[in-house]
Order: sequence, then C-alpha cells, then structure tokens
Amino acid sequence: MNRKRFLKSGLVGLGGMIAVPTILTSCDSITPVVDPNACALSPSEMAGPFPIKTPADWVRGNIIGDRVGIPLMITIKVEDVNNNCSPLAGVLVDIWHCDAKGNYSEYSNQIEGDFTSQHFLRGRQTTDTNGNASFISIYPGWYPGRAPHLHLEVISSSGQSLLTTQTAFPEAVSNTVYATSGYNGNFDTSNSADGAFRDSLNRNIATIVTGNTTDGFTLNETIKVAV
Repeated sequence: MNRKRFLKSGLVGLGGMIAVPTILTSCDSITPVVDPNACALSPSEMAGPFPIKTPADWVRGNIIGDRVGIPLMITIKVEDVNNNCSPLAGVLVDIWHCDAKGNYSEYSNQIEGDFTSQHFLRGRQTTDTNGNASFISIYPGWYPGRAPHLHLEVISSSGQSLLTTQTAFPEAVSNTVYATSGYNGNFDTSNSADGAFRDSLNRNIATIVTGNTTDGFTLNETIKVAV
C-alpha cells in the first residue's frame, strides 16, 4: 500500500487527531548496513518494565489512541529460521512503545504522571500469509537512559512466546523528528551506548526507515524466530 496515502487516510479517519508538523526534511531514506540474507535468530531483549498487561484485549492495527506525534507506519515481518527463513503466517505480534514525551500507558510514575487507566501505543496483530503484521502509530519519543526504541513480542498461535525483542531507530531520523514540536529535543543516550543495543546494534536497528516529518515515516523490520 502507498505509504503517503495510507498515512493520510489514517489521519482523516482519526479526525485530525495526529498533529503533523509542517517542517519538511531531507530525511527521505535511511537504511543501515545489515545483511538482509542472514538467516539467524533475532536478538532476544528484555520486555522492559512496562510490557502490555493484557495484550489479548488490544487486538488492533491503529494503536495511537489519543497521542500526538509524527505518524509512523510499522510493518513487522516474521520469518522462521528453522524453515530457511520463510515467512511465518498466523503468529501474534505484540508491540508497545512510549509516546512523544516518553510516557508509557498502563503504568504510574511516568514522566508526566499516572497513565494506568490508558492503553495508548499498545496493540496486537496476527501475521498474514507473507509473515507481515502492520500498525499505525506515532514516532516514539525518548526518556533518560534509553535510546529511542520500540518493544515487540512474537507469540505462536498456541500461546508460546517465540521471541521478545526491541528495535532501535536510526539516529539521524530520530534527530530530525525530535527537532519538531511535541518532542523533547535530542535524546541523551546513543544507540551504541544503550544497554539493550550496544552488543547487537546491527541486528536490532530497524531494517528500513523512510519518510519525512510532513508525510510521516514507515518502519520495516524483519524478526527471525525459531518454530
């Protein structure tokens, strides 16, 4: 699906809920150097202190809720390393991340207060025949001590956790986004200094991030699990 049409239709459907800054940047395509043919398990990372409490209650493709930020279309492709990294259909993908200010829903003691009764930026989708699960979201912000990131877990149809991991963002893209209104400026922890990413950054960083702050961004990441 065309990214620009997808994002703009999402904005219309949300009644303008997402605030899209008018700053146009030259950050149209940044792809890290990663071997796309490597068939090896994706790095396992901690779920973090703010995982989804009841993911089965939040089966949805649009996870924005009432949050405001630069639109981000996330597509996660799941592959099975035990089947020559063929696409894996019918597995669950849970995703969660902080808002533009660094707050997580469902928890108290966040940067801006208590969000225990809210469920923004969390969702679950099932992979299609191509192994893809997609979400409409916003570009996450950051909080002290962590590089910008999103969390995800892949779960089999029988309920077995196949992998919990985290995805990092290219720093040039994050710097561009964080220069716009609604975000907290430059992050304080680089990808290479981040405790979750420093030992496996080339395999944690998003495979492809494209777009700009006017039209929004797309993130494509391939996650490899063993079934």
